[in-house]
Amino acid sequence: MGSFFKRLSTRLLACCLLALSTPVFAASDILAAAEDLKPNENGLPPPLEKPLYISVCFFDFQGKNGDIYSQAKDLVLIARRWNVIVELKVFTDERITAENFKAGQCDAAGISTLRARQFNSFMGSVDSVGGVPDYAGMRLLIHTLLDPKIAPMTITGKYQILGIMPIGGAYVHVNNRHIDSIEKAAGKKIAVLDWDKTQTEIVKRIGAQPISADLSNIGGKFNNGQVDIVVMPALAYRPLELYRGLGEYGGIYKFPLAQMSASLVIDRERIKKKLPDLDEKLNIFRGIASQFMDQMLDQIFRILDRTEKDIPDKYWLPLEKGNEDGFKRMMREARIQMTKEGYYDPRMMKLLKKVRCKQNPTDAECSQPEE
Repeated sequence: MGSFFKRLSTRLLACCLLALSTPVFAASDILAAAEDLKPNENGLPPPLEKPLYISVCFFDFQGKNGDIYSQAKDLVLIARRWNVIVELKVFTDERITAENFKAGQCDAAGISTLRARQFNSFMGSVDSVGGVPDYAGMRLLIHTLLDPKIAPMTITGKYQILGIMPIGGAYVHVNNRHIDSIEKAAGKKIAVLDWDKTQTEIVKRIGAQPISADLSNIGGKFNNGQVDIVVMPALAYRPLELYRGLGEYGGIYKFPLAQMSASLVIDRERIKKKLPDLDEKLNIFRGIASQFMDQMLDQIFRILDRTEKDIPDKYWLPLEKGNEDGFKRMMREARIQMTKEGYYDPRMMKLLKKVRCKQNPTDAECSQPEE
């Protein structure tokens, strides 16, 4: 690989590190994870000869006073190692973040994969309910998505989702730990993101009442008793003060309904003006990414594990085998129905099933034709 190609591929590498990581981790964690990513070391290329300017939109409900903005500034310093100059555009509403990206205000956007579904349904279906069972499955999926044969499916029109990074399992938080089965969830009020129709449909399927919310008020609705149930990753526990809603009688079931992720979405037309042979450079990037992906994922999963352990033990609740089986059946039925109705991409559903069956080939679903 010539130095020219290496320099161009590094541009994309730095942007991916920035946009995919900003919603998730403390600055010190990011710097530690990226410590080995230095110009001219470990097979990585030298800095760019000329500065490359990239704009990235991202969401922080506290704006420039928030932790995410603080973390992003440290990532900008990492990008500068390769002479990549990143302009950060912070928004206090994720919807507005996505809308500004669509309006051409940014070259890229780091947003939740649920939100990114509007740009590409294939990658946007990764966070489907029960699609990926655990972190091992997420690791296998991320490596699979680096296959060049996958690339065409990540493109819809001028948009492309370059990749995903995990932000943790989505756990059921209840204000009363007696809500421990699908049957007992019937009639309860469950917070759903107002722009994600799949959540509303699934809640209706179990006979519960969906209550519309967004990322700016979903924690408050649980804490104030407006809803009985909220499904969130452990990373949300302290920032959203979910312990207030859990109170004395609530709990968190240690059974993830989904693996949540963040996505990097790019505007291919804008990027191609700077990198005309974008697709060739992306193929080079995938080869480089595969070399350090496990190291980065090891660090990320350690952080996620530490975040979960930071939640007091008294709140973590086991799910009885019978109830767990019931949830798995419900999730599978919901995936199949949501795919038929066009919410989930059938190609991603097939890929996710392969991941699950590679992990657990004796599961009943592996001998069934659906998905």
